[in-house]
Amino acid sequence: MISRNLGFKMSNNEIKKLKPGDAADLFSCCNLQFMAQNSLAAIEFLKKTISGIEKNLKSQVKLRKEFSMLLTTPGIGNILGLTIMLEVGDIGRFPKVGDYSSYCRCVESKRLSNGKKKGENNKKNGNKYLAWAYVEAAQFARRYCVKAQSFYQSKEAKTNSIVATKALSNKLSKATYYIMRDQVAFDEDKLFS
Repeated sequence: MISRNLGFKMSNNEIKKLKPGDAADLFSCCNLQFMAQNSLAAIEFLKKTISGIEKNLKSQVKLRKEFSMLLTTPGIGNILGLTIMLEVGDIGRFPKVGDYSSYCRCVESKRLSNGKKKGENNKKNGNKYLAWAYVEAAQFARRYCVKAQSFYQSKEAKTNSIVATKALSNKLSKATYYIMRDQVAFDEDKLFS
């Protein structure tokens, strides 16, 4: 509504900070003010609902130390951290980081012979929920982490946005493997050096 009717853009964070009374200051038309107030009320309602869901979920789950370590990773918040923690279980069942990354569907699945594609391995092996979680984490990380954004842009320049997102999700899955295994905080310099 803002860009269409007023000709400028506001970020999501700026919109989330608006109060219902601010809609009257932005728009001169009473119908636009009414719609803006309704949109802001919907945003507030959804924020409260999401917060309630997160609080209820955290009260029912036994949080392990890995959860607090996962939250240090850019792009991983409460829901993605819980998803990863619960779907992985014991990280010790993955002897190598590549096994974990493959289980998360973050690596390509194909067979090559003499540099020629001879088929695809089972692409559906692994955990689809972890695949989703790491792609979501990559999307958030590239928005809020400068080094992740730089990595994403360099990959995107060489290929396309989908491959760049999967490459970033693969990097994040490898980083979280070591975070959960060694129970250490995320180190941006180690990942993007």
